[in-house]
Amino acid sequence: MQINFQPYLDQTENLLKLRNYSQKTVKAYLFYINEYLVFAKQKNIKVKNKAIELFLLEKQDKRKSPQTINLALNAIKFLYREVLRSKDRIDFKCVKKSSKLPIVLSKEEIEKIIFQIKNVKHRLMVSLGYAAGLRVSEVVNLRVQDISLKELIIHIKNAKGKKDRITIFPAKLEINIQNLIAGKGGNDFVFESNRGGKLSTTFLQKVFQRALEKAGIKKPASFHSLRHSFATHLLENGVDVRYVQELLGHANIRTTQIYTKVTNPSLKNIKSPL
Repeated sequence: MQINFQPYLDQTENLLKLRNYSQKTVKAYLFYINEYLVFAKQKNIKVKNKAIELFLLEKQDKRKSPQTINLALNAIKFLYREVLRSKDRIDFKCVKKSSKLPIVLSKEEIEKIIFQIKNVKHRLMVSLGYAAGLRVSEVVNLRVQDISLKELIIHIKNAKGKKDRITIFPAKLEINIQNLIAGKGGNDFVFESNRGGKLSTTFLQKVFQRALEKAGIKKPASFHSLRHSFATHLLENGVDVRYVQELLGHANIRTTQIYTKVTNPSLKNIKSPL
């Protein structure tokens, strides 16, 4: 007999939206919940914890990242605890994440990348991503009213974790941005598509990747590497880690302190015995 999972998915979607989860999280949760329900049905597993265990083990066998496995587990927990109101314990803990250092680009590498972007608007988007430590979504969502050219600050609204923060605006880009937003209303996007709507994050990531390749840089960098580089270069310039934490919007300073491992001057000054 065919089981229709759609009612569970609809209930989950409604509850996630009511609790103000991001669109990205809603999409991911629905994907993994549907995947899990289909898996349990196909394998004919009746015991909940066994179904979850085998589902997660299959993901590990497919060499999925710890972040992906944890996201799938959190989605399943949400289904049982919040949607189905199950009182049974789910005895699974999040997978330990790998402690990889962030990919950081040097100032020279960032200059090379920006130089490769001929479109003025696209070049400004990448430049601002680095200069203000913005996520790719924050760049495309930026509105005219969020930038204060007088105070040289950017007010990032409703960012990751539904939090607002203030970050710095580079004086070097002031004239270019002023020209770009001339005649626009406060609620208009700073970086609009040719049709007047919002650009997609995928589009901007592709702009960055093309420039990275043209610049001949072999590091496995992404647009987010600009944010990593922003934090690292501020620390190298002597900015206190607590201020960097505020600019990045990190809730926990331990998240920001990962960059101190990349900028450790004592390690960089050690010469190889060879």
